[in-house]
Amino acid sequence: MTVLIDPPHWPGPRGLMWSHLVSDDSLDELHDFAGRLGVPPRAFDRDHYDVPETVHAQAVELGAEAVSSRELLQRLIAAGLRRRKRR
Repeated sequence: MTVLIDPPHWPGPRGLMWSHLVSDDSLDELHDFAGRLGVPPRAFDRDHYDVPETVHAQAVELGAEAVSSRELLQRLIAAGLRRRKRR
C-alpha cells in the first residue's frame, strides 16, 4: 500500500505547477493521506488529487513515493483504480 506523487509538471491555478497524488492500494488510503496532508476534498478528481508544487516535499516527508508521471499512471492502472472521464 503506497501513496504516489509525480513531479509538479502541470500548470494550474495561481501560477503554480501541480502534481497528481494517487494510491496504488485504495481510494480510502488516498483520502486519508490527502486529509493528513491538508489537501481539501475539492482537489479530488475521479482517481487522484491535484496538489500544488508547494506541498510536494511535504507529501514525500509524510511517506508518499515520488515517481515519474508514467510510473504513477502505470501503477494506478495496475491497481485497478484508474477512472477515465466519461464521454
